[in-house]
Amino acid sequence: MNAPQKNLHDAGWAQKAGASLRTASAVLRNTSAEARTDALNAMAEALAEAAPDVLAANAGDVEAAKAAGLSGALVDRLVLDEARLAGIVDGIRAVARHPDPLGREITRWTRPNGLVIAQVRVPIGAIGVIFESRPNVAADAVALCIRSGNAVVLRGGSDAARSVAAIVRALKTGLERGGLPDDLITLPPDTSRAYVGDMLAGMGGALDLVVPRGGKDLVARVQKEARVPVLGHLDGLCHVYVDAAADPDMARAIVLNSKMRRTGVCNAAECVLVDKGAGEALLKAIITDLQGAGCEVRGDDTARRAAPGITPATAEDFYTEYLDAIVSLAVVDGLEGALAHIARHGSGHTEAIVTSNDETARRFLQEVDAAVVMHNASTGFSDGGEFGFGAEIGIATGRIHARGPVGADQLTSWKYQVLGTGQTR
Repeated sequence: MNAPQKNLHDAGWAQKAGASLRTASAVLRNTSAEARTDALNAMAEALAEAAPDVLAANAGDVEAAKAAGLSGALVDRLVLDEARLAGIVDGIRAVARHPDPLGREITRWTRPNGLVIAQVRVPIGAIGVIFESRPNVAADAVALCIRSGNAVVLRGGSDAARSVAAIVRALKTGLERGGLPDDLITLPPDTSRAYVGDMLAGMGGALDLVVPRGGKDLVARVQKEARVPVLGHLDGLCHVYVDAAADPDMARAIVLNSKMRRTGVCNAAECVLVDKGAGEALLKAIITDLQGAGCEVRGDDTARRAAPGITPATAEDFYTEYLDAIVSLAVVDGLEGALAHIARHGSGHTEAIVTSNDETARRFLQEVDAAVVMHNASTGFSDGGEFGFGAEIGIATGRIHARGPVGADQLTSWKYQVLGTGQTR
């Protein structure tokens, strides 16, 4: 297996790649929805055909990751197998089926002077995506950018370098088959951190938006150094609150699925809150379910009195995104206690309540400040594919432009088209 290329930063790359990016972006902006759909389907087909090459490249990344001592959770985020790769291909096809956002009217109104004003979706232009570990992010980002009329620059982590390069080669082949320029996808020559700096500086004015997809250190660097707008994707410190009025079987199923479906993803629950009114039997059952699935439970004093065998939770545990088979658990005093805990510790990603009390659910949905708030559903549904977007480029946890799963619609801006009949002011 060939090793990734040695990191030797090309100081002229940003200007050269930026010029090509602007040219390709202008071509894409003026294509039809049908042309973009055809290109997406061709990309999916090319990636399916390249499966042996992609899986071989990924095997090299996984082998290197294990040799470097990466945790099981981080290795799991990196691994591709036939089923996962087929899911990525299906995701591109789903994006191809998604209604094209470009040219869509958001709203239209007529002024008293007869002017008709329409707010219409347009591409942002060129988007830089900086991500770690998960090679599927490369395919998702490219598909969503093509659907929304944007060129894309990808900079993945060194641990996924082989996988990302193989995926990009296949997607470029698909673009060419679809009649679009392969410069719509740009990949730095290697994984030198200096190329991240080039992207954050805007690549000579070519980049319009940067999307970081990774851990705290990556997001912090991007937000600190970027000279272009940033669409933030911060921690997934997600909670499931089990109310006193929760159906016990539903509560147990939702907690277990939210935490253990896949522990290394950002929508996995990292903290369980149980209303003291829910009763000790349900509390013990939730803990037993989690432990039986191989999850370490770190509980507060009240939880430990009910289940003395669990690990004591520290104050830091309730601020921790484990991305592993570990969960913190606290017993709270009803809805008010849950709201206060989430306000103090939550990251604004996804929060869920399990209750049969409609008024309690209404208050939770209204008062919790997060990108996604759920009632009687697993936090695992906080996902672009599950929302019907086909895929996502991330979960935006800020409050400006886009929030929650970011699909093709969220990767557009808008302009105003003003239609007159000779009016002067």
